[in-house]
Amino acid sequence: VARTLPRSYRNRQVDKGRKTLTSTTTTRTMALSVRGLPKLSSTKASKASTRVVTRASMWYGPDRAKWLGPYSDNACPSYLKGEYPGDYGWDSAGLSADPETFAAYREAELIHARWAMLGALGCVGPELTGDGMAPNPWFKQGALIFSEGGLDYLGNPSLVHAQSIIAILACQVVLMGLAEAYRVNGGPAGEGLDKLHPGESFDPLGLADDPDTFAELKVKEIKNGRLAMFSMFGFYVQAIVTGKGPVQNWQEHVADPWAVNGFTEIFATKFTPN
Repeated sequence: VARTLPRSYRNRQVDKGRKTLTSTTTTRTMALSVRGLPKLSSTKASKASTRVVTRASMWYGPDRAKWLGPYSDNACPSYLKGEYPGDYGWDSAGLSADPETFAAYREAELIHARWAMLGALGCVGPELTGDGMAPNPWFKQGALIFSEGGLDYLGNPSLVHAQSIIAILACQVVLMGLAEAYRVNGGPAGEGLDKLHPGESFDPLGLADDPDTFAELKVKEIKNGRLAMFSMFGFYVQAIVTGKGPVQNWQEHVADPWAVNGFTEIFATKFTPN
């Protein structure tokens, strides 16, 4: 049949197919080019579109994962469009309705999430190592600074030997104040940088070299940070209710899960850490 058709007709059909393919690729690229996703160039779109669809686009855009799964069609507010990492379309309190308020909440959540991840590691670490590499719960570890011998970080007096809480507080205020001022207002690395994520002049680890991978890393960061914030709240409750650290609570639960769990320990009478 192809041999009986005029050559000009066949050429028009091929050109039409190419235009359709180009239009489809352009539409897909525009749909994926939301904030936080890599913007695909026309030369790389055909090669990278499949990779983006399978990795980054599942967390961004209108077809992203949502909080009610397949039943989320009418449950997501119109102002949550999947432009930012961690947007599952859930805002029952309307906290994200105002763009300026939403930006402030996003910044506060991300900063708290990063601190929570560091804090969760800091709560588990002292119980595994402690002062002089001896196990010690996190709420007792800091109190060692008031002891006669002070506090040796990682059990090594030549590393950091702390004996003055005033000196520690002053160092934290100065160092954190400088770091936050640099993050918000800019500094030697340049002005107008992203206040929340690495990139441009400040990216020593090269996290933003690949835009697709960077978009996925943002999602992983906020998801792990949210989990860490819940973990920190659990550490506080465990310390108040059981008077023990998270590692010891976990060991006792694994040893006897039916007798030691959240339902049994909630009725404990020890409401102050030892």
